[in-house]
Amino acid sequence: MALEVDIFARNLEITDRIHDYVSKKASKLDKYLNSIEEVRVDLAFVKSARNAGDRNVAQITVRGKGFILRSEERTEDIFSAIDQALEKIHRQIERYKGKRRRGRGNGIPVGEAFAIDVEFEEEEKEPVIARRKEFTLIPMGEAEAIEQMTLLGHENFFIFYNAETNAINVLYTRRDGTYGLIQPRLG
Repeated sequence: MALEVDIFARNLEITDRIHDYVSKKASKLDKYLNSIEEVRVDLAFVKSARNAGDRNVAQITVRGKGFILRSEERTEDIFSAIDQALEKIHRQIERYKGKRRRGRGNGIPVGEAFAIDVEFEEEEKEPVIARRKEFTLIPMGEAEAIEQMTLLGHENFFIFYNAETNAINVLYTRRDGTYGLIQPRLG
């Protein structure tokens, strides 16, 4: 039984070729995880993307009982965006299945669980911090932080000590060109 795939488009015409391509590829996801209930594929063409190679966007959302997996890829070609998003979903499914397998179990002692489930998987490598950087924070307001971010040529984010709130904040550039501000709190 093939999985039903919902395809939506924004600023893009879904041709028969695109529809057949997405349906054929995405309907096979239930072979990797049979508890998938819904697959949604959102395709878009973003004219205002900063990089011309990021204009075609494919976002895939997979829902099932107790999980939601999502991937998004941006490339110069809609078909490669779809392929890359599907590859990312495959990796997420494998990671999700691995987490379920390594869960607490159903009361089986650890020795028996390992004796029953003997599968060799590629070990995930621990993330490596390749570089550490220290810098002095100077108290400033939000407007001055935006100006400093621009002057320094930091396009993605800027960390500063907010003089108004006496806290460390992160200023970042959103995809639509506006700014966002992260104000962390201890929990």
